[in-house]
Amino acid sequence: MSHLSVNHLLGIKQLNKNDIELILNTAQNFKEVINRPIKKVPSLRDLTVANLFFENSTRTRLSFELAQKRLSADVVNFSASNSSVKKGETLVDTVNNILAMKVDMVVMRHASPGAAIFLAKRVNAKIINAGDGAHEHPTQALLDAFSIQEKLGSIKGKKIVIVGDILHSRVALSNIFCLQKLGAHVKVCGPQTLIPKFITSLGVEVESDLRKALEWCDVANMLRIQLERQDIKYFPTLREYTMMYGLNKEILDSLSKKIVVMHPGPINRGVEITSDVADSQQSIILDQVENGVAVRMAVMFLLAGRQGN
Repeated sequence: MSHLSVNHLLGIKQLNKNDIELILNTAQNFKEVINRPIKKVPSLRDLTVANLFFENSTRTRLSFELAQKRLSADVVNFSASNSSVKKGETLVDTVNNILAMKVDMVVMRHASPGAAIFLAKRVNAKIINAGDGAHEHPTQALLDAFSIQEKLGSIKGKKIVIVGDILHSRVALSNIFCLQKLGAHVKVCGPQTLIPKFITSLGVEVESDLRKALEWCDVANMLRIQLERQDIKYFPTLREYTMMYGLNKEILDSLSKKIVVMHPGPINRGVEITSDVADSQQSIILDQVENGVAVRMAVMFLLAGRQGN
């Protein structure tokens, strides 16, 4: 199968295993492209892509922009924090105005879960969800899967633990869907207050002891504590969180096997992981950043319906 079964990338939940594998294989080709001296390809030369970020994001937005430029697309950037949205304009108005400019594809981050799905039903453009509230962040899950596959050779049968603020994390949910579809075993680990009640219904085990989780896993994905999404105190202090769920070099070195360490960024250094872990040989954090561009190129290329290189 050489095309996606979906018209938009709204979440991993809507993708099947073939879709995910096609995106990862296509991303492999694009990774070779972006490591060449001339990094651009004309794949999206006559397409216009609008980046709509209703929430702040530096890394995801830059990664998408770079991917769009590498594909030779025309790019329109829209940041809602300094726009008409503050004056009460609705999401549909904003998007219709942008579509009136003949945009083919919209990359959107929004604070409301389901915003991308809402949009896809109402506008005639390809929609890519770059994060909707604490719901999904599909391209992050795809780049994480790509990075694990690149490091370990495959994902099927691998044990992956997602550690930290599962409750507020769109990365966790997308990762769980993606890794399970590719045949991995997934556990989550964190304070009970940050583990959503429904998580076990997704076929995910909960482990409250970090050391046990790390001894079990092949890969530890250390999530950022999202203080900006926490309206009440979910744990006493950051220091206490770090003592219970922070990963330092001492713990990493004391494990019975070498595990792979990931982090979706931005890192609160010294909270989820210490600098010597983030910068260690076992960390693939910088690979994730590089792979993010290739994966986002693959998603846009495939949604645009272009075959071949």
